[in-house]
Amino acid sequence: MAQRYVRIQNQEGQIYYGLLQPSFNVQVLDAPPWLEGQPTDLILTPENYHILAPCAPSKIVAVGKNYADHAAEMGTPVPSEPLIFLKPPTTIIPSESEIKYPPQSQRVDYEGELALIIGDRVFDCTPEIAQTKIWGYTIANDVTARDLQKKDGQWTRGKGFDTFCPLGPWIVRELNPGARLQTFLNDDTNPVQSACIDEMVFSPDVLVSYISQVMTLLPGDVVLTGTPEGVSPMQVGDRVRVEIEGIGRLENTVATR
Repeated sequence: MAQRYVRIQNQEGQIYYGLLQPSFNVQVLDAPPWLEGQPTDLILTPENYHILAPCAPSKIVAVGKNYADHAAEMGTPVPSEPLIFLKPPTTIIPSESEIKYPPQSQRVDYEGELALIIGDRVFDCTPEIAQTKIWGYTIANDVTARDLQKKDGQWTRGKGFDTFCPLGPWIVRELNPGARLQTFLNDDTNPVQSACIDEMVFSPDVLVSYISQVMTLLPGDVVLTGTPEGVSPMQVGDRVRVEIEGIGRLENTVATR
């Protein structure tokens, strides 16, 4: 099993980065792992911590319509270059937390995605260099108030509500380029989304390079790489689970705000 890097909070409220062991004990690091955090002698047992989202980024840069089938289901062509937008860091919640359904919206969709964690400051770089700046990978759900996205014409409100970016549960360093991403609703064993991440229109290194030509990415920043076809509304009480082979599962319940 790949090494899993977590961010946790102990019973006293202190936040740490750490290495998740097979026993679910966490060996605490002395700094974020992408800042060369080293293992300490502090070990926390499962009853003495809870898992947070795996990073606290300065920004979340997301990519729209990066799978051809999803662009088609949205009734739009595949963009000729990456279509990027921002989600505020306040959208982030960890696995097992509640997605809050905003009263302003009548349609809130799930969007299962691969998320990239940036490990080093990067600006105006080539795809080759960009690949070296991707420190690791985790799972995201780019929750979207679809009706407000369409109504507003730009995406800030529809993508930006608090709790609209479940992220986690941990970060891995390596990922098979053909890993499968799947999204499940409630107890249905048939996925509502299923695609291999190598079906992206623009690959992770190209995305990071493109974004770096617009804005500086900082260590710990998150890039959401787009969702495959199969997006659909969630209802209050639904449980949505996003799985990526080689990472794990991100699971959240939808609740009233």
